[in-house]
Amino acid sequence: MNFTLKVWRQGGPDTAGRFETYQAKDIQGEMSFLEMLDVVNEDLITGGHEPIDFDSDCREGICGMCSLVVNGIPHGGQKGTTVCQLHMRSFEDGQTITIEPWRAKAFPVLKDLVVDRTAFDRVIQSGGYISVNTGGAPDANATPIAKIDADYAFDAATCIGCGACVAACKNSSAMLFVGAKVTHLNVLPQGHPERFTRAVNMVEAMDSEGFGACTVTGACAAVCPKEIPLDVISKLNKDYALGVLKGVGV
Repeated sequence: MNFTLKVWRQGGPDTAGRFETYQAKDIQGEMSFLEMLDVVNEDLITGGHEPIDFDSDCREGICGMCSLVVNGIPHGGQKGTTVCQLHMRSFEDGQTITIEPWRAKAFPVLKDLVVDRTAFDRVIQSGGYISVNTGGAPDANATPIAKIDADYAFDAATCIGCGACVAACKNSSAMLFVGAKVTHLNVLPQGHPERFTRAVNMVEAMDSEGFGACTVTGACAAVCPKEIPLDVISKLNKDYALGVLKGVGV
């Protein structure tokens, strides 16, 4: 299979970017999208050209590093699939593929397809934890938790923090990400002591990082590779509103 790639190239955060065209030749359908980029980079290096910078780590759909917009859709548009799990057999031979980084004020481009997502880390640091005394803590299995709550928390906890929700949102909102991180702790008894403080602090941190407001169009959930349910946003809004009324948080 052969493809024409239109790839966003940008030397750094303060330089202008542009699209450049490359040819991906003799690509196997079983290759992942990132393996295809590896082949293109090998050809560029062999030809004495600078390779395309992009993020990757586990390449198993777990780490969330492979942050690429493929043909206008974060992660390429395959349901429940990250870019590293996207196979080239999903494309037609001879197709032109456009590859861009996440587009969001809070995710500045570092180089080419690599963006700075440390804003997510700072949001997590503001409240994505539980405070417990170590040493004499009871075994977690000793705390009864309803299965419906455990399942809901687990579904929210599958968020890998890739940022596709932000890239898909017309306002670059991080509400699905923050909602998932707040919800998976707040529905469990271990997370109840900081429930409202956590929601207020993380929303305030999200706003301060420059993420936009949520208009609940559902674009975030549509592209989420872990299919985080949209209702985590309503859960976040409820806990945030109650936290503000209680006067907790920042």
